[in-house]
Amino acid sequence: QVQLVESGGGLVQAGGSLRLSCAASGRTFSGYFMGWFRQAPGKEREFVAALRWSGGSTGYADSVKGRFTISRDNAKNTVYLQMNSLKPEDTAVYYCAATQSIVRVTTAADYDYWGQGTQVTVSS
Repeated sequence: QVQLVESGGGLVQAGGSLRLSCAASGRTFSGYFMGWFRQAPGKEREFVAALRWSGGSTGYADSVKGRFTISRDNAKNTVYLQMNSLKPEDTAVYYCAATQSIVRVTTAADYDYWGQGTQVTVSS
């Protein structure tokens, strides 16, 4: 059974940084894409970043490109989202997700497994 457990959220001032972690368990993820999504109140869940576990190729939403970095630690089976230069509009619940899809990985519907989410609040 796949389990994804996020941690690392919190309250930070604009311009600050946070690192989110997603501990993955239940199977070997070498054939998976791992994604980070976020959902603000009253808005749809939106793509933030994705990483191909095998090979490490990455992709980002335009809104976070240059500020956020997705990475993985194979030994710990953990995916990270380093968030720098945070803005109030980055405030949301952040979710980790996993998929075996290789066709598209930028919409929530593409993913099969989800974590419970972690709140990130950026104050102005």
